[in-house]
Amino acid sequence: MRTSAHYRRLWFGSTISWVGQGMTALAVSLQVYDITRSPFSVGLVGLFSLVPLVVFGLYGGAIADTVDRRKLGLFSACGSAVLSIALAAAAFAGFHRVWFLYGIVALQAVCAALNSPARTSMIPRLLPPEQLRAANALNSMVMTFGTLVGPSLGGLIVGLAGYQTAYLVDAVAFSASLYAMWRLPSMLPDRKGDKRASVLDGLRFLATRPNLRMTFFSDFCAMILAHPRALFPAVAVLWYGGDAKTTGLLVAAPAFGALLGGVLSGWQGRIRHHGQAILIAVACWGTAIAVFGLTRNLWLGLLLLALAGYSDTVSMIFRNTMMQVAAPDEMRGRLQGVFIVVVAGGPRLGDFLAGSVADLTSPTVAVTGGGIACVLAVGVLALYGRNFRRYDALDPTP
Repeated sequence: MRTSAHYRRLWFGSTISWVGQGMTALAVSLQVYDITRSPFSVGLVGLFSLVPLVVFGLYGGAIADTVDRRKLGLFSACGSAVLSIALAAAAFAGFHRVWFLYGIVALQAVCAALNSPARTSMIPRLLPPEQLRAANALNSMVMTFGTLVGPSLGGLIVGLAGYQTAYLVDAVAFSASLYAMWRLPSMLPDRKGDKRASVLDGLRFLATRPNLRMTFFSDFCAMILAHPRALFPAVAVLWYGGDAKTTGLLVAAPAFGALLGGVLSGWQGRIRHHGQAILIAVACWGTAIAVFGLTRNLWLGLLLLALAGYSDTVSMIFRNTMMQVAAPDEMRGRLQGVFIVVVAGGPRLGDFLAGSVADLTSPTVAVTGGGIACVLAVGVLALYGRNFRRYDALDPTP
């Protein structure tokens, strides 16, 4: 932050806007339930958000590799602010229609899918390579802080001043991100020859870069095989005899550990073999989840979930750093688009798998078995990816 004023403004702007987005996400869910009294209708909010993220994530990355990334980030942030204003206006006017809320959520996801690749691929242009790992640690804190603070603040504001106030606060929060984008210099990608950026070209590039490809495979091990989030409501009741408050603690514990992972990340600067660090971190995630499935002490369970969240942040910091350093500038947007698809789709597949296994067997088998499967899968990747284990940050090879 001392090195680059542009990065400093971008970081603070992103932090404020992430809190605002967390507020809006909760407010929309509460409003949908207030209108329909249907948990299924609330669940559809996530679906209307997921599909545009997955579809436009790839194309957003391709666009970010074609146009001025500053303008793309600025226009998409403007779109998100306008959509928050539309939500506020509808709430003030008493226009309570579920289809309208679904439509706004889908359009917000499109803006996010365009904004994220543009914003993330700009960071290597703002900082020297040796500071990218620290920047990714700070970026992980932005997302975690928004996830922790945004919904809590949103629930408080909705309870005190209504939905319209929460939406207005979100719209105002976007001004920080807009200001940061406005102050940036032009960020045209370094492209030679053909100025088009094809999604298929990005996927072909990834297919021929084993080290970068392994970063996604390792993340899938954790997010698909050992992701017990969907089971937290049942676990809270069956294992701990708790209620909704207990579920809230289970949800918050990994986020708290992830926040610590960003705050206490200074030691990672001494690690050169990033691939090896990623494999160890994902194995730690799987081990923590497996042991969590065997414990029936709430505080021990929360500690294990926090350890899993910490491990996930360590893995994410090294994965993002590898993508930013080992990939050429002209491919960074598309790789970040693939990253969005993995981050958005992986946990949803993990929820489906955990829920299905729990229905067929039990939550204990689903959680512990998933953690063990994650560790075994990482072991296979470690045996297969010898070059990935030897990846050296001082000599990055994609």
